[in-house]
Amino acid sequence: MSGGRRPLDEDDVRVRARGGSRPRTRIRPKHEDAREGFVTAVDRGRYRCLVEDRPVVAMKARELGRGSIVVGDRVALVGDLSGRPDTLARVVRVEERRSVLRRTADDTDPVERVIVANADQLVIVAALADPDPQPRFIDRCLVAAVDAGLDPLLCLTKADLAGPDDLLRTYAGLDVPHVVTRRDQGLDALSARLAGRTSVLIGFSGVGKSTLVNLLVPAAARAVGDVNPVTGRGRHTSTSAVALPFEGGWIIDTPGVRSFGLAHISPDDVVAGFADLAEAVAACPPGCPHTAGAPGCGLDAGVADGVLAPDRVASLRRLLSSREPGDDRA
Repeated sequence: MSGGRRPLDEDDVRVRARGGSRPRTRIRPKHEDAREGFVTAVDRGRYRCLVEDRPVVAMKARELGRGSIVVGDRVALVGDLSGRPDTLARVVRVEERRSVLRRTADDTDPVERVIVANADQLVIVAALADPDPQPRFIDRCLVAAVDAGLDPLLCLTKADLAGPDDLLRTYAGLDVPHVVTRRDQGLDALSARLAGRTSVLIGFSGVGKSTLVNLLVPAAARAVGDVNPVTGRGRHTSTSAVALPFEGGWIIDTPGVRSFGLAHISPDDVVAGFADLAEAVAACPPGCPHTAGAPGCGLDAGVADGVLAPDRVASLRRLLSSREPGDDRA
């Protein structure tokens, strides 16, 4: 075709970048030579990855857009994978996640925040004293574990300051595995539960989570804080999640939290997180809101008969009602 332009085939399609003249292809590269990596830390747009036991720092490729990359992700990388100082690879693909642990800022916030990916166990760390245990927070974490498909493990710290029996009675009907730790004893029981698994640790600031991590993985050197004597709350120390190798698996330490919103979880799935109440809820009439005094609600009948613990029923109802703005949320 003399003097004219030849037709473009698929591999030659070009569009003009918005605001400039540089051609940009519509077809994303396949990166068939990309190498697999495991994201161990995220820091201000840089991703620390493990590639064949070699630490590599990477940035996210532009073609990935605004999708998040979190600790625990399996990714594909190209570029300089030597791991030498001042080198930078590119993350070009995030592989399908086996599990995702998520939370929202509160129970009315529509924005989900992915905490970690590809974990298989959620370790809920709660102090028995200094600060006092918060069963409502534990309840939220148990619901999140069910939603994410993670096995829950209750880790009670500071047993040298207070006994665990009262708190354990609260969860006796759930058959949740637990370990109890003391400052003057070893961590053999906890180590056995973590070995060979990918476990994410979560808990309030000040409960001793980072102390546990430092004892289990001495090279971690996680920052350790204390409890504010005025508020009774822990001071934030760790500021970002990090994955640490441990006995054939991984420990993922996360920053201490003050809240754990469940806005992303449906009411039915919130109820599913209270397995000890499942039989009573099954007796409710269709469409039952499970609120106190609702006609025919099996929860009221269970409490009246002495079959259900009032605190557990109150916690479920509190979670269900906390989705309304202005309610007092745990």
